[in-house]
Amino acid sequence: MTTTIDFITALFYEVDEQMRTIPKHPEAHLWPSEVVTLGLLHALKGVGNRPFYRWLTRDYRPLFPRLPERTRLFRLLKTHQDWTQAFLAAPTVLGVIDTYGIELIHPMREGRSPQQIGRKGLSNHRWIVGGKLCLLLNQYGLVVGWDCAAANVADNTFQWLIRQVDGRMIVLSDTAFHAAEGDPANLKLCQRGAWEDRMLVETVLSMLTVVCHLKKVMHRGWAYFHARLAFTMALFNVLVQWHGFQPYASGFVPLSIAEWSLYNTSMIS
Repeated sequence: MTTTIDFITALFYEVDEQMRTIPKHPEAHLWPSEVVTLGLLHALKGVGNRPFYRWLTRDYRPLFPRLPERTRLFRLLKTHQDWTQAFLAAPTVLGVIDTYGIELIHPMREGRSPQQIGRKGLSNHRWIVGGKLCLLLNQYGLVVGWDCAAANVADNTFQWLIRQVDGRMIVLSDTAFHAAEGDPANLKLCQRGAWEDRMLVETVLSMLTVVCHLKKVMHRGWAYFHARLAFTMALFNVLVQWHGFQPYASGFVPLSIAEWSLYNTSMIS
């Protein structure tokens, strides 16, 4: 049985292997690898800032002896979210792109605050007030690129992600990514029921919902919301490759991160 302490230690090792070239600022209390590990743990825990910090300081403070105060910690995660780009995957010949609605506030509360960052849009045939995450995956289900915007933004707004891999990847999408002004040369629009390869993205989005509880978050600032997504994308790529890829005889590569859920007390205590 893997304990949470064992998991956090192993996670830090994986992160540190990727970030050896990033130096520690002479006045910083935390090493870059510690900052990223804390961001990944926050993404995996799938709760708000206060519950996460309370859980961390109550149970695992000895692992991070120089842990800063809560608001300073999350400012660090916001400031250094670009470090997560080191964990994005390389393009493959075939890829998939799709969007995912994230609720920030209940629709009944729309417009009550002048600081509201989410907008009303449709997600899975229901109205939400929040943001929209766009994922570009390679053929193994790893995140190659991503972006986010308000929930009312059209999917074809994210065509720049597809153009970014032109010449390296053919990207499958649903018809919502079509733009009247023209589509990228490497975009292949798929009608409903065609190209079952696109179901790969549904598997990934399901894991983000069930394990990372990403369908609804409580951030009130866009930069902090963006940072949460950045660390979640990095986390997914790290965990899905934890045991290495073990394809079936057919060539299908099973994806799973459920065993690392910090809510699953039977696996992590």
